[in-house]
Formats: sequence, C-alpha cells, structure tokens
Amino acid sequence: AVSVLEMKRLRVPTQGFTLIELMVTMALAAILMSVAVPSFTTFMRNAELTSFTNTLLAAVNAARGEAMKRGRYAMVVPKDGSSWDSGWTVFVDIDRSQSLTAGDITIFTSEPKTNALSIRGNGSASGSTPYIMYDASGYSKLKNGSFSALTFEIKRNDVTGTELLTQTRRLKIASTGRPRICTPKTSSDTTCNYTASAF
Repeated sequence: AVSVLEMKRLRVPTQGFTLIELMVTMALAAILMSVAVPSFTTFMRNAELTSFTNTLLAAVNAARGEAMKRGRYAMVVPKDGSSWDSGWTVFVDIDRSQSLTAGDITIFTSEPKTNALSIRGNGSASGSTPYIMYDASGYSKLKNGSFSALTFEIKRNDVTGTELLTQTRRLKIASTGRPRICTPKTSSDTTCNYTASAF
C-alpha cells in the first residue's frame, strides 16, 4: 500500500519554465542587450581614445626626459616617417642628424592607432616628415634651432556635433617643452584650442 506521505510526494508538479515564461525572459534579454551593447561600444571607444592619448603623452615625456638626462637631442617621429597613424618612435639623436639612423638609441615604439580614431598635428608635428624634438634643456625645438610650440588633436571618428568635442583630446606642447592634455568644451574654447602658439 502507498502511504499518504508518498501520495503527496507523487502529486508535486514537475518544476520548470513554461513556454510563455521563456518567451518573456528572451524578450527582456533582447531589450537589455539592445541598451547594453551601444553603451559598451561607447565605453570601449572612450577607453581607446584615453589610452591612445596617454601613450602619446608618455612618448613626449620620455623624449623630453631622455634629452635632459643624456644631454642630447631626443625626438618623437611617426613610425613610418610620415604619418602619426602608423604609431611613433622615440629616440635619442646621438649623431645629431635630426632623423632616426642606425647609431641612435631607440627608447620605445608605439602601435598604430585604431580605425575609430584620427590624429593630426600642427607646427613641427605636421607636414610630410613631422616630428617633435627636444634639446638637452628640455625645450621643444625646430630643426633650425628656434623654439617651437605645437598641438596634437586626437578624436573619435564615430561621433559628430557637440558630442565630438567631448570625444576629442588635444595634447599641447609649449615651447618650454611642457606637455598637457585638455578636452575642448566648445569650438571657441581658448584654453584648449588647436593652435601651435597658444598653450
């Protein structure tokens, strides 16, 4: 004979999801994904912008530091010699040729930028053979020996309008050699403008 306790145990329904519950759960997951994926992409693009800008700042600081430490000129040049898109090389100009040659000391090189970013420079950081050069006192110089201020602009390619300003970074190098990073808040922001002379 089957006891009362066993009868109750047999009557307990099997636990699980109904088809309707499963469909509702899938619909909610799809809604959450549609909100989360764009936010994650924005987060990743912002991280790329920050990382790339900080890497360039580190390169500039390394060149300036090595120039003062070794008492020689140090430079930052595009890895391919013409475009900052290719990344850059930091080196000490041992033979004073004002270009990267076999006898120079390479400090480090960077990776190329991602397609989501664009970079441009003015002053000595523009043209067909752009460069940044520091003398032994840590001053930013041109190849003709005069002092030089310059600005880099790094921005995201996937945004426009007012959002583009908040997704733009400018690396400004004073003629004294001191670099700083800023974010333009408006197109007329004079504290973070894209000019070679203003700092």
